[in-house]
Amino acid sequence: MTRLGILGGTFNPVHVGHIRLALEMAEALKLDRVELIPAARPPHKADVGMLPFDLRARLLTLAVAGTPGLSVNLMEADRPGPSYTWDTLSEMAARAPEADIHFILGACDLLNLHLWRRGPELCRFANLAVASRDRLGSTEVERYLAGHPEMGCLPAGPDRWRAPSGKFIEVVAIPRLDISASFIRERFRHGSNLRFLIPPGVEEELGRQRDHVLSLWS
Repeated sequence: MTRLGILGGTFNPVHVGHIRLALEMAEALKLDRVELIPAARPPHKADVGMLPFDLRARLLTLAVAGTPGLSVNLMEADRPGPSYTWDTLSEMAARAPEADIHFILGACDLLNLHLWRRGPELCRFANLAVASRDRLGSTEVERYLAGHPEMGCLPAGPDRWRAPSGKFIEVVAIPRLDISASFIRERFRHGSNLRFLIPPGVEEELGRQRDHVLSLWS
């Protein structure tokens, strides 16, 4: 059975924190590959300041080029309406019924899962691979799950809980990289050096399209 990781996001723009997260999760969970899926129409983020989908997808493709085990999946490109994780994971499960899917998210996202469209039901389609971050980890996840009994998750070992579907929620400790897309955008606006914060191909492409990008990020 293929162990497939899924990392979604706006990637506005992609940075090395995204890539390291995918690689760390792949190694920790022994995933065969991780597919990075850019959101076409993020439901909780305004269009203002958002790079066009095609550009975000191109930057993401440049970011993973030559990195074994990482690829870009553009399945949300033609889907109408907002890009909900529920729709993405249900479609992925239907496309690859033989795959053991692991949806990668940060601990802060897990703690807000009840605010997502059908968020508490995501374990019907995928395991949830939770990256500890911002000093949020197993203790906070355990407290959250106890406060949301509708998820029906029970302890299944250290840093691990089992959902009624048989899927798992697992907290994975990864090295902390204090990099955010908003930080990258701010530095780009000021013409600051972005070396080692974003992949070289991404840096070059942003430089080529600087005027266009600045018109969106200003």
